[in-house]
Amino acid sequence: MTIVKQAVILAGGMGIRLRPLTYTTPKPMVLVNKRPFLEYLIEMLRENGISEVVILLGYLHEKITEYFGDGPNFGMNIKYSIGDVSYETGTRIKNAEKLLEEHFLLLYCDNYLPLNLRKLVEFHIKHKPLATVTVYANKDGATRNNVHVNDEGYVTKYDGTRTDKDLNGVDIGFFIIDKKVLELMPKHNFSFEEEILPVLIEKQQLCGYRTDNRYYSISTPERLQLTEKFLQPKKVIFLDRDGVINKKPPKADYVKNWKEFAFLPGAIEAIKLLSENNYEIYIITNQPGIGRGTMNEQDLKIIHENLEKEVRKHGAKITAIYYCPHGWNDGCECRKPKPGMFFQAAREHHLDLKKSIFVGDDERDAQAGESAGCKTILVTPENNLLQIVESLHRSRDET
Repeated sequence: MTIVKQAVILAGGMGIRLRPLTYTTPKPMVLVNKRPFLEYLIEMLRENGISEVVILLGYLHEKITEYFGDGPNFGMNIKYSIGDVSYETGTRIKNAEKLLEEHFLLLYCDNYLPLNLRKLVEFHIKHKPLATVTVYANKDGATRNNVHVNDEGYVTKYDGTRTDKDLNGVDIGFFIIDKKVLELMPKHNFSFEEEILPVLIEKQQLCGYRTDNRYYSISTPERLQLTEKFLQPKKVIFLDRDGVINKKPPKADYVKNWKEFAFLPGAIEAIKLLSENNYEIYIITNQPGIGRGTMNEQDLKIIHENLEKEVRKHGAKITAIYYCPHGWNDGCECRKPKPGMFFQAAREHHLDLKKSIFVGDDERDAQAGESAGCKTILVTPENNLLQIVESLHRSRDET
């Protein structure tokens, strides 16, 4: 069993693309919402069960060591490996060899991912490679791809130039590394990405764990702005529609006009309470009637416009509504129990799904929420939406 309790963070570069911010501040210490970015990374690692961090330093290293010390104030044991500013990524890892455990999580100091380490480790154990890299599926084309992962989960190409047309994802770091990888490392100053990844690929010892969770970065001023928005504290809740907000329509006759739309008891009051407590509210709903032709998208638009109008009458607001228009057998990625609508909302609104709540009413909802990484709660006859929201409100008050 591979147990990963140690993370290793590459943090020695000069952050040239972030100048002038990095003339006097090392890149991982650049402030994001008044906190050093590295502090967010360490917090995320701690939440994933990591108990020790080794930070590989170079440029302005004293700014980091003075701030974090040995780590007790951050709930973490922190160690440092300090090298010359000229050292490349591979050399920094090699020089820290005596500090490294048999298996460790390797990440970059400028990338943030709402990581689920348990799932990453399970994937790594299943495939048993020397290394596994986390790969953003990049379905929104946010950046150019640089890797290809085959159907068996192995990385077959790594292209730092991002020019190969046969690429299907982006290497975002968050590697699980077997310490045996260090035996492949040369003695000269070298890049881990340019010299070690191709060797692992050739040996079929590099797997790619694909994720639809968008990653965030502080590598450029433009990306820094998006990361600030993503990491801004916010309260987010997703609500299924039929069975949570309104009565489920008969399968043979999907709702075609507002008169047939009936709010369930307590639903309006629940939405109002959520708005009063500054939640961003997203509706996630399957609407297979569109795919079957028993209703059309204009019908659904009218229904949702009236739903939002009724909600506004009570001083509340729905942030956005997402729906799947496909039939059961269309093979889409958005239809629950698949989590596609959650990932779409997260990309478009810069949401951390791991810190979001989803309220559904059946097993498909439970599966979708689990796949998206949301805390998922199902309504029951004894526990409707209003009761769930009141419970959430009480829990926040108590904490």
